[in-house]
Amino acid sequence: MSHLANAAEAMATVARTITDDQLTNKTPCTEYDVRALINHLLFWGPSLAGAGRKESVPQPATAESDVDLTAGDWRGRLLALLDDITSSWASPSAWEGETTMGTPHTLPAPIMGDMIVGELAVHGWDLAAATGQRLELPADLLAHLHDTVSAGVEQGREMGMYGPEVAVPADAPTLDRILGLTGRDPAWT
Repeated sequence: MSHLANAAEAMATVARTITDDQLTNKTPCTEYDVRALINHLLFWGPSLAGAGRKESVPQPATAESDVDLTAGDWRGRLLALLDDITSSWASPSAWEGETTMGTPHTLPAPIMGDMIVGELAVHGWDLAAATGQRLELPADLLAHLHDTVSAGVEQGREMGMYGPEVAVPADAPTLDRILGLTGRDPAWT
């Protein structure tokens, strides 16, 4: 299974057990509660899948705050979207050339794909932490993700994807070090 597929499956495992009464829980991603974070994933997810197919996908609204995509069967839509993201990046050709997430800016596909792995893993952890769950990620995915996040952390901060680094001991678990790089406190409760 690919790193992207593992990260998507880990998020799906968390999503399957989120209850409606947890949608107002705060998350470590300070701008979002659980509902808003799910809305964020549903808003941008089609673009993440489109990037794997090298297709531009129109946004459902001008801004994610303009639409509530969590009405109705949000869980079913999120699980289907995670499957679509995984399948769109399954072909080796998805990782070749350049691609975009529906913006005028393109990036090399391997960088975009790794950013998506990070998005799924870190937001999966956000959802898990907010709902009293544990995110399970394979050691090889965590090692890869630590390398890619470390390499692109400054660009991620410039793009507004990451907050200021949270100090984490060098001997902390790999996931904790990744979270610290992205501006999250691994001890968040």
